[in-house]
This record gives sequence, C-alpha cells and structure tokens, in this order.
Amino acid sequence: MRWRDLRKSSNVRDLRGRSTRAGIPLAIGGRGGGIGVVILLIIAALVGGPEVLTLLVGDGSVDYGTRSVPQGAPDDEAGQFTSAILGSTEDVWSQIFAAQGGRYVPPELTLFDGSVQSACGFASSAVGPFYCPADSRVYLDTAFFDELARMGGPGDFAQAYVIGHEIGHHVQNLTGAAGRVRDAQARAGGGPVANRLQVAMELQADCYAGVWAHHANRNASVLEPGDVEEGLDAAAAIGDDRLQRNAGRRVTPDSFTHGASADRVEWLRRGLETGDPAVCDTFE
Repeated sequence: MRWRDLRKSSNVRDLRGRSTRAGIPLAIGGRGGGIGVVILLIIAALVGGPEVLTLLVGDGSVDYGTRSVPQGAPDDEAGQFTSAILGSTEDVWSQIFAAQGGRYVPPELTLFDGSVQSACGFASSAVGPFYCPADSRVYLDTAFFDELARMGGPGDFAQAYVIGHEIGHHVQNLTGAAGRVRDAQARAGGGPVANRLQVAMELQADCYAGVWAHHANRNASVLEPGDVEEGLDAAAAIGDDRLQRNAGRRVTPDSFTHGASADRVEWLRRGLETGDPAVCDTFE
C-alpha cells in the first residue's frame, strides 16, 4: 500500500509507554465464554467500541494523568502509518459529507499499549481497536496488527481496513445511525433481534471502510497489486462463523455480532467497488 505520501493527521494522541489509571474494567467474560484471548481480541476489535463497550463497561472518565500527552503524527513506523491512514479518512469523508451538504467532524485517534481509560470505560489491549462515541475517539494498540496477521489478515491494507472500519463507526455516530440502532436494541430487549442489528452495524462499518479505500485510491493511487485481496482476506478471517469454528464452538448465527465471513467480505467489496455510502444500507 502506498501510504507514505499521504497527509499525516494531527489528530493522533500517543499514550504509548504511559501508565493509565485503572477504571471500570472491561467485562470480557460476560461475552467471551470460553473463547481464547486472541480470538476474543479479534471479535471485540471489529465490533467497534460503542456497541460493545457501552454495553459491557458502562460510563467511565478519561484520565491521562497530569503530564502532557504528545499530539500529532508520531515518529515511529506504526505511528506514521496510523497518522497517514487517519489523515486519508479525514480527507475522504470530508469530501463525501460536503457533497451531501454536511460537515465531517474528524475523530481523534489514541494510540496506547497495555490498557487505556476512555469515556466508555477502562479497556485492556485484549479488546483490540475500538471506537468510543462518548468522546468521539478511536483507540488502537498497534500490537493488534500482529494478532490480525496470525489470524489470517496480514498486510498493510488489512491494517488500514481495520482503521477504516473504526472510522466507519464514527461516521455512524455522526449520522445518528449508531444512536438509532442502540435505541432499537434497547426496545428489542436483547436476543436475536438485537444481534441482527449489531451485525448490520458491523457490516455497514465494513462497507464504509471500503468506501474510504475506493476514494483514497482514486485520489492518491494508494492500492498496490494484492492489497484488495489482503483486505478481503482479513474480513474473511474475522467473520463470526470462522472465529467460532476456530474456537472449537458450534456455529450459532443467532449469536453473531459481526457477520459471517462471506458477508463481511461482500460488504467490504461493495464499498470498495462503488465508493458510494448509499450502497451500505445493511439494515435493508
């Protein structure tokens, strides 16, 4: 992926190497059952913050300590890559919102290692990347990318897809879709209906990641041969059905929160091929 010449976003806050006060812990056991940490990490990561964290950890307060926190593109490779992908999402979604008569308000992306306190609660790295709607921030421990590669999603575009997915949740928050889904889930009282709504949210975020990549490539020719396959392989690797099989569990569609591998691949592909957010209506 040709990312080095992309504009680097200044909306990056680097907490790596800094201790974070423990707050409300993430209640992984309530959702994870007997799933191993690596599998659970992938599951939580692609669910995308607001739908999991607000249900599992409730409200919390951000506490970065009294020391100043560096903001802007970090100098290391992972920080430069993250800043470049974030900058590209800002440019693309600003153009899309403007074309529709709106204004895109970029999120902040917080890099951390080990654990972090967000407005959605306290989370360890085992949660993976997540988006918190309460503070409009994406949280990312880049060590997650090593786990993603081991699960069958190696490559820089696979990593960019994950960031694009979390930004997709921010888009849902800005458009009000996330709030409407949470209200509908509350009315449903949980169960299969709430899970189906959750799956629709995740598939839409996958589609939005594809929309971003389509426009980023059109604007700056960022995709190299094999990149699309990397992204689609990553989407397939983290489908609910494959994760359940890999964990030695029976595949139970009513418990899905992300979507089957084939569905994740299909919606990412739709966004990639069309670049049109209107095709991402997974709720229909």
